[in-house]
Amino acid sequence: MLITIIVAIVLFALLFAAMAIGVILANKPVRGSCGGIGARGGRADCEICGGDPERCDEEQRSNADQADREGRTGPSPSRRH
Repeated sequence: MLITIIVAIVLFALLFAAMAIGVILANKPVRGSCGGIGARGGRADCEICGGDPERCDEEQRSNADQADREGRTGPSPSRRH
């Protein structure tokens, strides 16, 4: 029984590490869902784009371009989305 528990814990740890490595290698910021807790609490609109998906995508492209010019990766620390 103890062997089964240890194997399960090791398996979960390996899967967790594999997912973390996948997120790191994808080099994309982690996003929330459209119907997440923000939408439930009345905050369906984005603070940056006002709920306009086109403007949101444009803002993200602009931030990515700026990061590329500055040699950084990921979102700008001052503009979290």
